[in-house]
Order: sequence, then C-alpha cells, then structure tokens
Amino acid sequence: MSSFKGSDNYIVDAKGRVSIPSKMRRNIEPAANQTFVVARGLEKCLYAYPLDEWERLETTIRDMPQSNEKDRFFVRMLMQWSEEVKLDGQYRLLLPRALMDFAEIEHEVFFIGVLDHIELWNPNNFKKYIDSKRESYERVAEHVIGARRQDSVL
Repeated sequence: MSSFKGSDNYIVDAKGRVSIPSKMRRNIEPAANQTFVVARGLEKCLYAYPLDEWERLETTIRDMPQSNEKDRFFVRMLMQWSEEVKLDGQYRLLLPRALMDFAEIEHEVFFIGVLDHIELWNPNNFKKYIDSKRESYERVAEHVIGARRQDSVL
C-alpha cells in the first residue's frame, strides 16, 4: 500500500516528462510495476495513482450503480481523462498533453503526496487555491478531526 506525503517542485521537460520526487519514489510498491495512472483531478490538478492503488479505486468504481446518472457521469469523466503511464529509467512520468492543458501545467510542477496518490499542480494554481480558502487550516482541522471523534464515540 502506497503512502505518499510531502511536497516538492520539479521542472517539466520539453517532451512533457517530469521526475517523481525521490522521497515519493521510495513509496512506490513493486505491485505498481513502475506504472501510474494519471487522471484529471479536482481543483485543476492531476492525480497520479500507482497502478496497484488505481486498481483498488477501480474496484470501488465498479461497485457504483450504473443506473444512477451521476455515477455514470462521474465514471465517464474519470475514465475519459485517465491514462496509464509507465515510468522510464529515470523515474519520469510522461504527462499527456490534454491533461497538462487541463491543469495548466507548463514548465513547473508542484507535487503533493496525498496518501494513495500524488497530486500535480501548476504552482501558481496551487497558491491561488490555498489563498481562496476562507477558513484557516486550524479551523478546518478542528472541524474534520472533531467530526471524526464524534463519529467514533457514537
């Protein structure tokens, strides 16, 4: 099971390749077979799932009722904007052009480890995202952690 954490900035080369940060490379499980699925994320970023984690996600998606219109729409959009990418010998991902355009990634990528996957952001978009939050990290943490404690008590 992968567990990505931390953040880092890396440069995207002219071909759209970017190296996975070394501190995140160590957490790629052999079951991923040096393969990631890069998908459209939320808030104008990309998600990069190691193949083993993506397969777990697919299991959850397969259980979604196809009779539900929102579920069908979600699955269609997710799968349409997902591509399997094999790491090269230098641990670089070749980012698909359409996904780079969606996330507005040009020359630099801001990586964030988010447990089972990695988010890739245009650094300026990530800054705008953080600046747009009206609540502080402490307030959100209080709400999220407090809600979890209440759920475990009940």
